[in-house]
Amino acid sequence: MSSAVRQRPQAAIVEPEAPAADGRRRRSQDSRARIIRAMLELVREGDLSPSAELVAARADVGLRTVFRHFKDLESLYREMSAVIETELMALVRTPFKSVTWRERVLELVERRSWAYERIGPFKRASEAHRHQSPALALDNARMVQISREILRGQLPPELARDRVRFEAIDMLLSFDAWNRLRRDQELTPRRATEVLQAMIGGLLDAPPEG
Repeated sequence: MSSAVRQRPQAAIVEPEAPAADGRRRRSQDSRARIIRAMLELVREGDLSPSAELVAARADVGLRTVFRHFKDLESLYREMSAVIETELMALVRTPFKSVTWRERVLELVERRSWAYERIGPFKRASEAHRHQSPALALDNARMVQISREILRGQLPPELARDRVRFEAIDMLLSFDAWNRLRRDQELTPRRATEVLQAMIGGLLDAPPEG
């Protein structure tokens, strides 16, 4: 018998596919980020309802790529809603500078005025589509409730229970009131803030209901 040792054939070396897969994933993530950025840019420029075609052109991607990442435009509007929520929640987490409850309520006007100026275009676009979008309607309802609870937490109990004054103050702190003063009445941000603080200050000092 031959004493030669029969050697096993070496297994073929399989090149890993991870680099290619990672590359595709990065390209997909980049496309998605560009689409979102394009959407936000168009809204910020005043287009409340940018079409998928405009979004694709601004993002420099194909129309099919837009719909591959987002089944419909409502998904894009959800991204816009996330921008609104991020700005507003940043205010929620910011401590008040004022000491007394009355000063804190008036500080709320300044804080929301600052936020409304930043999110104004996105909020207007959201309002334009909210009645057709369950997701946007839900997001809006949640932020309205959070805003009301913030106000309630700064008021003394007797004033928080005063239904008429509470609802009036809450309305004056809303984006709708700010938007009316800024766009329809054409007031500057500073003047709009002064008007709201004067009105809310009068309500804070008014006699209790009934």
